[in-house]
Amino acid sequence: MSPAPTAPSAAAGYYLGIDEFQLLEAALGLGQRVAGPGSEPLGQWTVKGASTSVDAISERIATGSMFGGGTLAVVLEPAPLLRAKASREALIGIVGLLAPGNALAFVDPLEGMPTDRKPLDAGRSALRDAILAAGGESRLIPALTQGRLTRFIEDRAATIGLRLGKGSAEALATRIGGFVRDGDIDLGGLGRLAASELDKAALYKLDAELTPDDVRALVAEVIPSSLWALTDAVGMRRADAAAHLERALDGTPEPVLIVLLHRRIRELLELADREAQGASLQAAARTMKLHEFRARTLETQSRRWSAPELESALAALLELDATVKGSGVGGGGEPARQLGFTLWLREYVIRA
Repeated sequence: MSPAPTAPSAAAGYYLGIDEFQLLEAALGLGQRVAGPGSEPLGQWTVKGASTSVDAISERIATGSMFGGGTLAVVLEPAPLLRAKASREALIGIVGLLAPGNALAFVDPLEGMPTDRKPLDAGRSALRDAILAAGGESRLIPALTQGRLTRFIEDRAATIGLRLGKGSAEALATRIGGFVRDGDIDLGGLGRLAASELDKAALYKLDAELTPDDVRALVAEVIPSSLWALTDAVGMRRADAAAHLERALDGTPEPVLIVLLHRRIRELLELADREAQGASLQAAARTMKLHEFRARTLETQSRRWSAPELESALAALLELDATVKGSGVGGGGEPARQLGFTLWLREYVIRA
């Protein structure tokens, strides 16, 4: 008896990373390559790992189609299938059962890219290694930030036949928030947002060139709701702290802002004090229970202040807290509260 035919090389793929649009595009690209140029597209079956089983996936990919194209099975967020050893081993086992003409793609959005200090967990590593051993592919896809987002916009525009004028890609990246560096910004949806705006622009411009002025007219500016942006601007004593505060006041309760600002000033004061007493940055970070990267950010910010300036800013925040709660000078009306925040920034934070 002749051995059963095996699936073509790279019929399985494991795509991990931040940008969800690119992850799914990689899975769809796998299906297109398996189908081959000019062939009927694979039928797509998409399921979440928490809503399926290994047996259900196996039923989709272990048998070839007698009529028409094969099947592209896309498993989103496979982590639930990898937690238990038995389930993980069963999932790895079906990689070798791919029937010719079918494809199997795992799409795994991550909160952060793996590093030497924090590598992939055992389950994800085992699945990746099994797919590679079977001749499949695995790809790590980072977030679309700054220059990477601009290149993505340029490549995507070329794919859909949209001509971009000079500076248009950068203008679009800026409009959708791609140049924000703050730690609480969700970067996973940037690719989808950029692609959606490009698709709309292509319908508008047809065969014409998209200019930066067109981008500003067509694309609503996405101002990320980032409290990190505010606290970092305050820590660095930048003039744009006022603009960040104005946006934050629109959607964040004033007492919450007081707490966040108080925490940042207090952290700067404590870190500066510990280092002044001879503690290393690493030791201070451990004592304050901070990640070393964040401690370095605070160290950079603390150099913009003197200890008396931090103490004065902290004391003034207590007075501002009383104003917010209605017991300060001028009462607790909204104009008085907003004026209080503005005066605190101008007097204690923003350098002339």
